[in-house]
Amino acid sequence: MDVIDVKTYMQSVGREARCAARTIARAETATKNRALAHMAIAIRRDEQSLLDANARDVEQARSRGLESAMIDRLTLTPRSIAGMAEGLAQIAALADPVGEITDLNYRPSGIQVGKMRVPLGVIGIIYEARPNVTADAAGLCLKSGNAAILRGGSEAMHSNQAIATCVKEGLRVAGLPETGIQVIETTDRAAVGELITMREFVDVIVPRGGKGLIERIANEARIPVIKHLDGVCHVYIDEGADVAKAVRIADNAKTQRYGTCNTMETLLVHEGIASEVLPPLSRIYLDKGVELRGDKATRAILAQANEATEEDWGMEYLAPILSIRIVSGLDQAMDHIAAYGSQHTDTIVTEDYSRARRFLREVDSSSVMVNASTRFADGFEYGLGAEIGISTDKIHARGPVGLEGLTSQKFIVLGDGHIRT
Repeated sequence: MDVIDVKTYMQSVGREARCAARTIARAETATKNRALAHMAIAIRRDEQSLLDANARDVEQARSRGLESAMIDRLTLTPRSIAGMAEGLAQIAALADPVGEITDLNYRPSGIQVGKMRVPLGVIGIIYEARPNVTADAAGLCLKSGNAAILRGGSEAMHSNQAIATCVKEGLRVAGLPETGIQVIETTDRAAVGELITMREFVDVIVPRGGKGLIERIANEARIPVIKHLDGVCHVYIDEGADVAKAVRIADNAKTQRYGTCNTMETLLVHEGIASEVLPPLSRIYLDKGVELRGDKATRAILAQANEATEEDWGMEYLAPILSIRIVSGLDQAMDHIAAYGSQHTDTIVTEDYSRARRFLREVDSSSVMVNASTRFADGFEYGLGAEIGISTDKIHARGPVGLEGLTSQKFIVLGDGHIRT
């Protein structure tokens, strides 16, 4: 498509999504669940077709010389396809947030005032490599009563379109408009530029991918964006920590998975406990191939640690590398987090109730924890069932964004002929 054709195409997609959004918003829970269930059935039934489409994408990715990590994210297997179907079934089993009424109270005038949870409208989701996001995003948007425009990466075009066929079938069987969930059919990058500026058709944008993609969307979008840029997560081991507990948490927070946004990147340790906790931790890290980078005080205890630079403190490694800093106490730890953190997830390990409460109250991150691994910052682990992403913004949605994060609230008033005097 040329630029004019892309603009025309995207305007048409947006117009159809806006029209479908009203139908999706008023759909009964049973209708949405029926659509989700049939999407899952279609995905299981069409496993071979999905694998064939994915094989074309993987072959093209290899011929283009894409890195092995991206090819790994791109590749579908029978197990991951079953996981997509199971994910849709799990979303169907979740409580429907739409229409929920809360905080209903009588006012002195006699009216009742409350809040009702409602869909956002049309959600644009832009993502890279992972075809399973197509099914996940479709399911979450539908269950929360929203229409969706999905723009996957060009490297997954055949896979995404094959999954889109199953999604459309589910909508059709349930009597919902197929335009309620649309997967963009062009690989032209101009489509992204159009999607993030179509204010008349799109209510919110959710980017999922690398920092470069998210920065571009955040800088260029004319529509509200639900996002996080970095996951510079900290574990602070306080002087009042249980050493065995601290070692277990700090090990898990770094090594359970390296490439996730809720993985610890900097370990802060109170000077009063550093000589006790760092040696056993360093043995664990070195056995697992983790490179340690520390300040001067850390290197005095751990000779094998390399010197940490100023750049290291704000680095999201997404790799087996860990920065370590020894601090004088809680205040210096929180100052460090405020200066270098990304407001994603931060943990204190302590048995001191007062310091734990201060950490919870004063650390300004989307998830703040006591005596738990940062790896728990996840929609499934939080009981949301599933998530569309994680937000470090402060308006509307913050932390893992599940069904409730894809809705808003409106005030409702119940009267019986009441008038204001």
